[in-house]
Amino acid sequence: MESPPYKTVLSLGRFKVRKLQSGPPPDQANGAPKGPGESTPPPQPDSRQAEETDPPDYETTIDATPCYEFYAHSVPAGRTRKNRPSLDMLRNATASPDTWVLSPSLEGDCGWSCEPGHLGSQAVPFLSTQVRCMLNIWGVILYLRLPWITAQAGIGLTWLIILMSTVVTAITGLSISAISTNGKVKSGGTYFLISRSLGPELGGSIGLLFSFANAVAVAMHVVGFSETVRDLLLTDSVIADPVNDIRIVGVLTVTVLLGIALAGMEWEAKAQVIFFIVIMISFVNYFIGTLIPATEEKQSKGYYSYRGDIFVQNIGPEWRGESGSFFGMFSIFFPSATGILAGANISGDLKDPAVAIPKGTLTAIFLTTLTYLAISATIGACVIRDASGSLNDTLGSINATGDCVGVGCGYGWNFTECTVAGTCEYGLANNYQTMSLVSGLSPLITAGIFAATLSSALACLVSAPKVFQCLCQDNLYPLIGFFAKGYGKNKEPLRAYALTFMVAIAFILIAELNTIAPIISNFFLCSYALINFSCFHATVTNPPGWRPSFRYFSKWTALFGAVISVVIMFLLTWWAALIVVGIIVVSLAYVTYKKPDVNWGSSVQAGTYNIALSYSVNLTEVEDHVKNFRPQCLVLTGPPSFRPALVDFVSAFTKNVSLMICGNVAGVSAQDVGNEHVKWLNDRKVRSFYSLISAGELRSGARSLMQVSGLGRLKPNTVVLGYKQNWQTDSPHSLENYVGIIQDAFDCQIGVCVLRMRDGLDVSRTVRAHGECVGGDNFKVVGADEQLETVFQAKQKKKSIDIYWLFDDGGLTLLIPYLLTRRKRWSHCKVRVFLSGQLTNAEEHREDLIFPFPVGWLIGLFLWELALLSCFPPRSLPVVRKGACPSSLYMAWLETLSRDLHPPVIFIRGNQQDVLTFYCQ
Repeated sequence: MESPPYKTVLSLGRFKVRKLQSGPPPDQANGAPKGPGESTPPPQPDSRQAEETDPPDYETTIDATPCYEFYAHSVPAGRTRKNRPSLDMLRNATASPDTWVLSPSLEGDCGWSCEPGHLGSQAVPFLSTQVRCMLNIWGVILYLRLPWITAQAGIGLTWLIILMSTVVTAITGLSISAISTNGKVKSGGTYFLISRSLGPELGGSIGLLFSFANAVAVAMHVVGFSETVRDLLLTDSVIADPVNDIRIVGVLTVTVLLGIALAGMEWEAKAQVIFFIVIMISFVNYFIGTLIPATEEKQSKGYYSYRGDIFVQNIGPEWRGESGSFFGMFSIFFPSATGILAGANISGDLKDPAVAIPKGTLTAIFLTTLTYLAISATIGACVIRDASGSLNDTLGSINATGDCVGVGCGYGWNFTECTVAGTCEYGLANNYQTMSLVSGLSPLITAGIFAATLSSALACLVSAPKVFQCLCQDNLYPLIGFFAKGYGKNKEPLRAYALTFMVAIAFILIAELNTIAPIISNFFLCSYALINFSCFHATVTNPPGWRPSFRYFSKWTALFGAVISVVIMFLLTWWAALIVVGIIVVSLAYVTYKKPDVNWGSSVQAGTYNIALSYSVNLTEVEDHVKNFRPQCLVLTGPPSFRPALVDFVSAFTKNVSLMICGNVAGVSAQDVGNEHVKWLNDRKVRSFYSLISAGELRSGARSLMQVSGLGRLKPNTVVLGYKQNWQTDSPHSLENYVGIIQDAFDCQIGVCVLRMRDGLDVSRTVRAHGECVGGDNFKVVGADEQLETVFQAKQKKKSIDIYWLFDDGGLTLLIPYLLTRRKRWSHCKVRVFLSGQLTNAEEHREDLIFPFPVGWLIGLFLWELALLSCFPPRSLPVVRKGACPSSLYMAWLETLSRDLHPPVIFIRGNQQDVLTFYCQ
């Protein structure tokens, strides 16, 4: 039985969504004869009859089938993005199909592409990621420094250096493969991978470092090219002097490379293919040269073809010079391994990055590692460390009075004089052009050096501006937005190219390859550490969006790669590592403080959710204790911007201490603009949740908020509301609802706070005058600069805060003012506590209830100047029996206690449960 034809419409990581193709099976569509037992399908109804009969309402729908375009963030130029119908459209659609706005799938077209990876990007022609990575790894270090490193470290330790670098790059390659196959990878390369995985804080800092490192890498490869050109010039003439020759040739070279890069990706890709062919020819030429018997001239320069004793002699290290150490050699070699990111750095130009990056990167690492190991071993078996290059230094032509030193003595050559004096010009330890000496045709090696250095320099010159442009477009840092502009249909970063060009020239002027290489090692190691940590963190937090199609990675190998990269950073150059870490810390602190308006669904966000969920669940297992009691407040603010004083008062004693929820009871037709209210709270630096509930009446909505707000132990235990200023003129029903809220709070065993301001709390008229109506009772406030200031935001200086603790409510009347005093702006207020009691036991009350509290406690019910103390009789928030006191009488009671007072008045009543203790346990 044949399976029905399917069409892939969406790829979600390693999952593919497919749908059945419409139409009859292929055999029936082509009129194929039916098999035994197959019946003829029933006749179709007349089309005219079908047109006359409309389908019933319950059969009509504008629902859309799954489509790739619905999930894409961008569309090709000239196309309008289409979206799936919303729930409102589906539920409120009219029965007449003529009025429908059809989705693409109903129009017979699921969009401009039903396969991922074709979002209008310019695919790189005939150049795989593998070739690009190999070209960047086969750089200046391979031709000009690997023989020298072999002489210093010996074949054994050189292999260890190569394998250590391979371990780091291979693990990083696995992490890159996992991240790049988790979704569509846009331009920005390594920065894009890290920032979208770890978030803007770490992503932004690594974007700066990686852009800079690539710009310096341009200089490193160009200086290697210039060294070779200078060595060729030394045989005939020089331009100025050996150092300035490197500078002059380097500046001219990087200028030509900039022209090639600006010509576009097609020209750059064609140049890379030519370079690759030249390098492969140079390799063949080198390995053939190792098999050719050495001429007398080559023997004078230290080459003797394959010799067992030379191999044994070169197995061990022989450190020389300031950089003569294992990690000194590692720091010079490691930049060669940075080429593994060449494919990821042009991710926006790849046809299918999710396929090209994993296959190309890992294959390139494997093949280039074999190349480095083979060249190190073969050249170490053919060339001795020291040779003079003079044909006269044979044993037969020298009257040596002393012993002959070195392996060359066994082949009839005496290089003792230059070896002891350290003046030998040839051999592995002295001649950077040893591969040319060994090869069959030295011009082919020179061509290989040119191809390797220029291809790597060109790759870095293209990568750095693109990464930096992506960073600038995200607008994470000030003053760099100028470089975000792109030109042409491909949005080429011409301004970023100019900046990269200037940085490269600055380092080309150093003109010393061994100085430049260690500088960039730490930058790339830091990049590798963050890439591996990104993969580890995403795997540990395991959000539903983490579903890479590449499965051959482990969170533990990723963590190991991150740790080992950081360790190697400090082992190479500890002060440079501290500089890199310092740059990351400063940029991290800046982005964390500024909080850019970006949302990339990073693993940090997923981790925050996991931690919050875990702690919330664990908190349910913790028993309540009076010492840990915190007033967790449900503040009935309505839209928070309507009652800023109420918000500021509660924030003053809950911020960074306890829970605060701003509750809004809105009509059933009100539009939810919760994000605007949360933004208003954030702009005011208030740490609060916002909760909206639709209800027919204020009391029922408030009661619902008391019952359902919060999560686990994080539930309100105190309700805060404003004093009803218009209680005498409002309707009896509204007055009953208001007083009923207080009664409902006590029914729920919740404490109550009522804040009264002389001029009232509701500033909705002012908000409406300066804001924009967004539906119902909700208004969007225009900017944080226009927010109203309240007395609770100002520094209180030396005022008096008096507590009239008339009835024992468990201590909430004392606790809330104490929490206020912990705020800096309230710390200078004078605190006084007034108790209601008999004169005979007043002193006892004072000792028991005042002395246990530390000096400086703010235990306050009212805030005013001292002269106002005698203006009213002190009272707490009254508690009356149900049905025993009319609402109007209750409000008259509160009015009598607090009218005509200028400072804020706060009525507080606990739930009769202890919230204070003078015991230590």
